[in-house]
Amino acid sequence: MHILNVNDLAASSIPSPVQPLLITGANGTLGRAFQRICAIRGIEAVALNRSQLDITDPISVERALTQYNPWAVVNTAGYVRVDDAEKDFERCYRENTTGPTILAAACAYRDIHFLTFSSDLVFDGNKSAAYVESDTPRPLNVYGNSKRLAERDVLARMPNALVVRTSAFFSPWDEYNFVYYALRAGHRKEAFDAADDVLISPTYVPDLVNVSLDLLIDEERGVWHLANQGSFTWAELARLAADMGGLDTSFVVPRSVNTFGWPAARPVYSVLGSKQGNLLPSVESRMERCVAEVMANLKSAPEEAIAVAS
Repeated sequence: MHILNVNDLAASSIPSPVQPLLITGANGTLGRAFQRICAIRGIEAVALNRSQLDITDPISVERALTQYNPWAVVNTAGYVRVDDAEKDFERCYRENTTGPTILAAACAYRDIHFLTFSSDLVFDGNKSAAYVESDTPRPLNVYGNSKRLAERDVLARMPNALVVRTSAFFSPWDEYNFVYYALRAGHRKEAFDAADDVLISPTYVPDLVNVSLDLLIDEERGVWHLANQGSFTWAELARLAADMGGLDTSFVVPRSVNTFGWPAARPVYSVLGSKQGNLLPSVESRMERCVAEVMANLKSAPEEAIAVAS
């Protein structure tokens, strides 16, 4: 079993001889992680990037489903720039709401299983206990609203779709996450600003992908919350990672979220719990594994890349 490259099959309307898992958003954090986990687990998969499959174009969607004849579609494509979305709202809604809805309708018509992802940012932060699946979404920003509308529209068109809400990724597999940024700053002895008045649920990407796949294979449906157990402020998370990496945590500079001047409002509390069961282990247990790998990568980087800022 292996990850199929689109070049392995002729660009025609002839269906693939093997029913693979089709992954959208091949070049993103989640898309790459799904490809990696599928290869480890021996799950045949086809991963397509935006130029190969535009989820906002029904014709492009139909073409891909006809060509690859998947048993399921995992949608990891979408607009992820929370602050830019406040002005770039048309594109955000197109990619985060319209696209998943088109995919859901096409999958429902063909009786194909469908998984897409939502966010803790669908909530307003006014709770003092962890948000569960039945809590009413009340987003504070455009990005969160695009995800709220996607949940509504996807499940309206495909009631047996699987919608996973998640939060605050950390992973050793790419550099584009908070923990990696924090450890890199600490390794370089650079100050690192982090909000100390916002509580979130950090989520270890390999856990998220493995459990999401399990739910998809088990034909689960509806909204599920998947995040590792534990709640942290961003500053606490940075200090936890630094401490596990053997770094002096004094480089972490705690600040109020309001001082960052971000265009998009954030909920001050978006911890995710679940009525379906806590399926992911503790943040601490996974952070230790993540930090060890990230620190090994940082220590093996070329010396000029990690020079201490003067």
